[in-house]
Amino acid sequence: MSIRRTHRALLSQLLPVDDPDDLAVRRGQFHTVVIGSDRVVCLPRTRAAAERLPQRVAALRALAGFDLGFRTPELLLQGGDPPFLVLSRIPGEPLTADALDDGRVAGAVAAQYAALLAALALPQAPEDRWRYFAECVRAELFQLMSDHGRLRADRELAALDGLPHLTRAVVHGDLGAENVLWEWTHGLPRLAGVLDWDDVTLGDQAEDLAAIGAGNGRDLLERVLALGGWSNDGLTTRIAAIRGTFALQQALYALRDGDEEELADGLTGYR
Repeated sequence: MSIRRTHRALLSQLLPVDDPDDLAVRRGQFHTVVIGSDRVVCLPRTRAAAERLPQRVAALRALAGFDLGFRTPELLLQGGDPPFLVLSRIPGEPLTADALDDGRVAGAVAAQYAALLAALALPQAPEDRWRYFAECVRAELFQLMSDHGRLRADRELAALDGLPHLTRAVVHGDLGAENVLWEWTHGLPRLAGVLDWDDVTLGDQAEDLAAIGAGNGRDLLERVLALGGWSNDGLTTRIAAIRGTFALQQALYALRDGDEEELADGLTGYR
């Protein structure tokens, strides 16, 4: 049943200037987002996602204090029955798959991604993360995999063993193409805003670079790397290792959230 129907009364209350039947709906891994003319409503898809809403609220409030050079969603309202957040709507849309075929567009996008990552840089003490992730995957997901799937996952997790434990920058944690919005001016895209800061943390920018590559292709990633001025220092190896775990990350979080659809999708290559 459509979420516009099941939550019609709530949506009419939260988005009073919009017709519920005309609202756009986008389904993310953790939330269903209903898009109004000037604000959006985020509805957790699972109980676990609902329990994480306070952390998301805290992250949004912290981000509001930074001048990052682009917009982030502003918290307007939160409620608990059912749990929801109302956020300001950032104008713009994700890039279409063919937009980067134009070299000028790809150059403009790469330059703005590089500036985005530079704005998030922040030195901090190191912290181990990937070893714990690998242990959790082996403990929680291996029983759901075929023998072939476990061998594949073992290879991908082994690539994490050599990663240094870096926390040199603020890492968005889910910088997929669908979370980066653009507005077009004079035939070129301008970065309008970045959504879904649920996983923001101090970490290794290789994680966000891996997401840029996964969402926009290798050519754009190479442009971003060339513009960003990072010393390689094993960066491309870390990017490849982290990107290789994206399906496992999706499956692990879906298992913990009780999201059977996302779990099945994440484990597609492991069964």
